[in-house]
Amino acid sequence: MGVETEFGVVAYDGSRQVLTPEEIARYLFRPVVAEHRSSNVFTSNASRLYLDVGSHPEYATAECDSLSQLLAYDKAGERIYHALSQQCDEALHNDGFSGATFLFKNNVDSRGNSYGAHENYLISRELALKSFGQQLLPFLITRQLICGAGKIAGGKFLISQRADQVWEGVSSATTRTRPMINTRDEPHGDSHRFRRMHVIVGDSNMSEPTFALKVGSTLLVIEMLEAGFDLPDMELADPISHIRDIAADPTGATQLNLAAGGTVTALEVQQRTLEAATRWLEQRPDEGTPNEEMARVVELWHRVLDAIAAQDFSGVDTEIDWVIKRKLLTQFKDRLGCDWDHPKLAQIDLTYHDIHPQRGLFSVLQRKGLAKRWISDAAIESAVNRPPATTRAAVRGKFLDAVREAGLAHNVDWVHLKVNRPEPRTVELQDPFANEDRHAADLISWVRAQEG
Repeated sequence: MGVETEFGVVAYDGSRQVLTPEEIARYLFRPVVAEHRSSNVFTSNASRLYLDVGSHPEYATAECDSLSQLLAYDKAGERIYHALSQQCDEALHNDGFSGATFLFKNNVDSRGNSYGAHENYLISRELALKSFGQQLLPFLITRQLICGAGKIAGGKFLISQRADQVWEGVSSATTRTRPMINTRDEPHGDSHRFRRMHVIVGDSNMSEPTFALKVGSTLLVIEMLEAGFDLPDMELADPISHIRDIAADPTGATQLNLAAGGTVTALEVQQRTLEAATRWLEQRPDEGTPNEEMARVVELWHRVLDAIAAQDFSGVDTEIDWVIKRKLLTQFKDRLGCDWDHPKLAQIDLTYHDIHPQRGLFSVLQRKGLAKRWISDAAIESAVNRPPATTRAAVRGKFLDAVREAGLAHNVDWVHLKVNRPEPRTVELQDPFANEDRHAADLISWVRAQEG
């Protein structure tokens, strides 16, 4: 599994914007282009760093096989981009510009433009992705209740940033209609064995426990579907028609029409799914993410749904992004005696997502103990420079170290390792779970020999 995060980028001198986002993005990637002659590269931790359409800096984690590992590599992306932003500030000042670069890990800018937080899950080729996705939709459409990032829009607080931006359930489109699940067939591995399920409905998360709950709960549901486990039938008549209503209703009481007739509330969908996940955990094979960590996910999931049912969020107001943010904004709203459309609240909403470790509002809350942790700083720091040791990324990382030390022209993608000169040599890594490969080892040995 892996996640892709697009960041918002801007530079300000006080309230004045310095240059355009496109120009700032080019400054941001100057060191990358100078070192690699490209703005689309794989880093030393085997993750992908690049400029996406619309000049959004993007980071795609290396392949991970456990929840905490994935979280560490997601957070490593924030640190990698923060380091680039510091170099960007220096370059701007050297060129006579004042101000500072801001990178936001959120999903919508002040003009309503949206950028994504995508999740990728490896599933079996034997599964029919479209029908598999349809079974996931009731869970995904209501998942925002437990892991939304929250935002102010239209004079009110919404629990999700992405709910306004998706228009279909399952589709091969990406930008034209923005489905919840994209079915474009890009397995990034052996296409006879694997498919990639590309989920594009989730919010970017600052909170570690929220990220863990988002991905961990989804993993559990995918595992249950793959295993044919007894899940309640909650197929919805028109899933996408409800997604914005749920975002505006933190009580979870939004009524959803079932395909078989009758209704169910958004909260009930989550509660019934959680009941199944709790039963699944009792017999789940202890593979990938350890059962001990999945038990943490289920325990937090229980507490969040209990909080929604009781409308008492004191037990989760340091763990769930939209709850943390709403509490903070409400305190300022009450202090100012204003409505939700006050510009000060909009500023706080945005600053929550600033990835700067000293300046960003979420980082301030975390240092004060008002936002809980799931993993350690040491795990994140290790993930900045080292690839995951348990997946294909470990091989890619060794190859990158070798060719860069040898100064050899090369190309790398998720599957291929290629040396271009002095003679072309290519190795394919078709199994994302294999952290060793004989052919890759031979190629790396050959590369090392070129250094002499």
